[in-house]
Order: sequence, then structure tokens, then C-alpha cells
Amino acid sequence: MDGIQDQIGLRGLYGEVGSLAAKKLMTRLDTHCRHFISLAPFLVLATADAAGRGDASPRGDAPGFVRVLDDNTLLLPDRPGNNLIDSYTNIMAHPGIGLIFLVPGINETLRVNGHATVTTDATLLSDCAAQGKQPRAGLLIAVEEVFFHCAKALIRSKLWDASRHVPRASFPTLGKIIADQTNATDAADADLRIEDSYRTRLY
Repeated sequence: MDGIQDQIGLRGLYGEVGSLAAKKLMTRLDTHCRHFISLAPFLVLATADAAGRGDASPRGDAPGFVRVLDDNTLLLPDRPGNNLIDSYTNIMAHPGIGLIFLVPGINETLRVNGHATVTTDATLLSDCAAQGKQPRAGLLIAVEEVFFHCAKALIRSKLWDASRHVPRASFPTLGKIIADQTNATDAADADLRIEDSYRTRLY
């Protein structure tokens, strides 16, 4: 099979970085970054464990749920999930992370790279309470690189085009999927548990 084994070969395949693309890389959150984060209800958090195995986790809440503490620091509050805590476990072993912020209706995205630590500081987390509940923990993110990513991927995917949304009934429910994959539960029972968690355990 044809393949590329080193960075020299990779750069030869793709050519040099455009001058504008290289110049847009920043080391601090400016006014535009802060504004975009305040509008973002969703992001993807990328981490890796000590062995380099990658993981990507969706995070979402009301717009502005990620707090900008200063030009180089973000606070990402945790919300209840499945308690696998893969991202947090990875960060304990390998603190390097990447974030992609998305804002519905805007095709450009914001990318942030840096290092994270897990915080349980009650004073910090009190400002992140939602539905009257304070998060148990959060990620303090030291921003090392930040830049806006062009719209090509979202234009190609037509992500925000409602006419292209897949009808929900055309794909199995999560309960059905879990039942098929684990043989440990009944699909209807799993769906009831999941729906209950959506109603009562979002926060």
C-alpha cells in the first residue's frame, strides 16, 4: 500500500502553508474569540491517554457555558454523564487537549489547543451552576494556540441545513442499539431509562 512515513513526505504532498493561514494562529483569546465562545452552546473536547490513544467527547449547554477567565484561561464545567470520565482520566495522564467550538448557523469554527487540569474549586464552579446545581468539577484550560477554522467542512456537510436532517425514526433508538450491542438489557427498558435520564439528570 502507498503511504507516507514522515513529515517531509507529508509536506511534499500538501505543499507549504499559506501565509495567511500561518499568521492567523494566536496565543491568546482576543475579542472575536471571546464573542464566539459566548455564543457557543456546543464543543468537542479531544484528549489522549498516556499511550497516545485519542478520545473525542461532545460537551454542550446554554451558550456561554464555557467561561473565559482571562486571555489565556478557560473554565469548562462538567455536567452529569455516564461516569466513564474518559476525558478527565486522560487529562490526568496527558494534559494536552484540543477544543472545537461550534455555533449553530455559523459555518466557521473556533479551535483552541492547550493544557488542562481538573479543578474542584467551589468559588470558580459556583459561577457555572445550572438549574440550581453546581458542577462537581471542571477543566481549567491554559490556552496555548487559538484560531478560527474556515467554513469548508461545514459548507460541504451542510450541517445547519434543516432540509438535510435525517428523520429520527429512520435510525434505531439508543436503547435499541445498546440492547443489540450488549445483550444486557431489553431495548424498551433501555429506552425508558435513557429518556428518564434526559428528563431528570441533565444537571
